[in-house]
Amino acid sequence: MHQEEFISVALGEKKADVVIKNAKIVNVLTEEIYESDVAIVNGRIAGVNKDYKGEKEINLNGAYLTPGFIDGHVHIESSMMLPHRFAQVVVPAGTTTVVADPHEISNVLGLHGISFIREASRHLPLRVYIMLPSCVPSTEFETSGFELNAYDLSLLIDKEWVLGLAEMMNFPGVLSKDKNVMAKINLALKNNKRVDGHAPKVTNKDLCAYIASGVTSDHECTDSEQALEKLRQGMYIMVREGTAAKDLESLMPIVRHNNNRKVMFVTDDRHPEDLSVHIGGMVQKAVDCGVNPIKAIQMASLNTAEYFKIQDLGAIAPGYRADFNVFANMEDFTKPIMVFKGGEVVAENGRLLQNLDNIEIPNIRGSVNVGWIENDCFEIKAKGDKVNAIKIIPNQLITEQTIANIKIENGLAMPNVDEDILKICVVERHRASGNIGKGFVKGFGIKSGAIASTVAHDSHNITVIGTNDEDMRLAIKELIRTQGGKVVVNNGQVIASLPLPIAGLMSYENLDFITKKSQELNTAVKNLGCTVEDPFMTMAFLSLPVIPQIKITDKGVFSTNTFDFIDIFDVNSVNNKNSLSL
Repeated sequence: MHQEEFISVALGEKKADVVIKNAKIVNVLTEEIYESDVAIVNGRIAGVNKDYKGEKEINLNGAYLTPGFIDGHVHIESSMMLPHRFAQVVVPAGTTTVVADPHEISNVLGLHGISFIREASRHLPLRVYIMLPSCVPSTEFETSGFELNAYDLSLLIDKEWVLGLAEMMNFPGVLSKDKNVMAKINLALKNNKRVDGHAPKVTNKDLCAYIASGVTSDHECTDSEQALEKLRQGMYIMVREGTAAKDLESLMPIVRHNNNRKVMFVTDDRHPEDLSVHIGGMVQKAVDCGVNPIKAIQMASLNTAEYFKIQDLGAIAPGYRADFNVFANMEDFTKPIMVFKGGEVVAENGRLLQNLDNIEIPNIRGSVNVGWIENDCFEIKAKGDKVNAIKIIPNQLITEQTIANIKIENGLAMPNVDEDILKICVVERHRASGNIGKGFVKGFGIKSGAIASTVAHDSHNITVIGTNDEDMRLAIKELIRTQGGKVVVNNGQVIASLPLPIAGLMSYENLDFITKKSQELNTAVKNLGCTVEDPFMTMAFLSLPVIPQIKITDKGVFSTNTFDFIDIFDVNSVNNKNSLSL
């Protein structure tokens, strides 16, 4: 669009493409509400004033017009849906832009994974920006599909759809001035782009050093004391409300009483059943807890856009992109009457107007590459009747190390179902290396059968838990057959499964299909005796060796106390103190 045309429309000399009439403008720039019209040309706002004329006019009759909502940090892969399926759910809920961190798929497919998310996100009624993953792999203690260094990231950093470097989880690497870590941070800074943080419980001088490196945000605050310290030091706080980690309520003192212009809303990881109410749900919860509605909307729009240096999103003013939500009142923000993207109505009354079912999906290779599964591949030779086992803690990602009694049969260490001690194995699935980490886990309550999944943070190898080797092998074979997913096996039969053939993380199917299959999986596991509320999510984090206290990867059982692998039969030499998560 030529500037002259833009000026002509703004002056009222020429008709706009679209005029939104009689709107109550929620102005997040001045924190006020007033009635006006909005003139739109080529998807951007030309003017906000009375009496504009348009080729098309939409009369809001006094309804409230807000900026479209922005999710400042999300792993789309966690929804187990492709970007267009994700958009089908979140756009009608009022989310018009997301800042995606394709960390999960990058651990499987490297740069191809990032490109896949980018290509699959084009031509959607949802704006998808990308932050380049900073920690692929997360650690050297597991086998991932790829390693991304600063040179790899340099191939994409200058793209307009790339906003910077995603959550820098390796804060010890920052504090020790690791050359590879610093090269990635400097790459983003030299390109005038953001570096997101990931710094749970980092405080005092360590926090100062972390921020001094160029990191400017954090989404790991779980209480207001942590958030306040980071705000004082100039950080932006991303308030997270995911499926597992819900921090908004505990951070309400900050959201309500401190300078919330440096606070924004993010979802991080959400399962399909939690997506239909998205960022709007966080706005709603904040308002219900006493936050001024305009400030809550500001945190869901302008704050996020300004942080990421997206100069034309997040407000209703000339030059900004015409991404809006229409609400009947300033009390319910979960169900927009209309959602606009680029001046066009893309959703109405909870329904997406564009049919995305037949959208073209980029080609992607298979990613479940497992060596031949032998009959004895899960056997553990017994060196005693006690082992260091992983004890899960309900509704937490951290685990405890416990000494457990196992059974011994024919010289082999076996599960002890009577004492809730099950076998757990992690099978490397990227390079067919044959690596299998073997150990025991306590706390699932499963009495028979096995469960397995290719969703296993962060390297996403196959994790399998079972009462017997036969069902465990069948579970692995089923995941090889479906090229990824989640499965429940019992007595030699597959009784429930959810195929996830895209990187072993995502399905081609829609929300209803994935939700139905997920419910079937959880019901099947419960029928095996499982007492864990969300067994597959719990299992997904048992292979993440940066979270205390004891985990398992394809290379063995790992202790964050010693920061090394341990012999599960050496029950006397391992310190059981808690240690800090990376």
